[in-house]
Amino acid sequence: MSNRVVHFEIPCDNPEKTMDFFKEVFGWTFQQFVPEQYWVVITGDEKSPGINGGLMKRKDPKQPVSNSIDVADLDKAVTDIEKAGGKIVVPKMPIPAVGWLAYFTDPDGNIHGIYQNDPSAK
Repeated sequence: MSNRVVHFEIPCDNPEKTMDFFKEVFGWTFQQFVPEQYWVVITGDEKSPGINGGLMKRKDPKQPVSNSIDVADLDKAVTDIEKAGGKIVVPKMPIPAVGWLAYFTDPDGNIHGIYQNDPSAK
């Protein structure tokens, strides 16, 4: 378990326009991940410091850019978050063949993701 930020997500109203922007300005590349409007963002050489992320069609007008934190046990992290004053805003859900994901707010209302690697997730 690293407890490090391992992924970011950028919600947008016009994914194609946003991808074109990041391609032009930063040279990022994009690969569609699932049939819905979600793309994996490759931000650079894997040997360089940094993380990759995702870009998606915005699901809510207030949906912010969010970072996901790697945890060893998502269920325990949910308990710890709630005990420390955070609130789960999107419950645990599978990312098939990748792992588990949930979103929470910290005491200041900032949204973050928590991610547990689990290739058997369905």
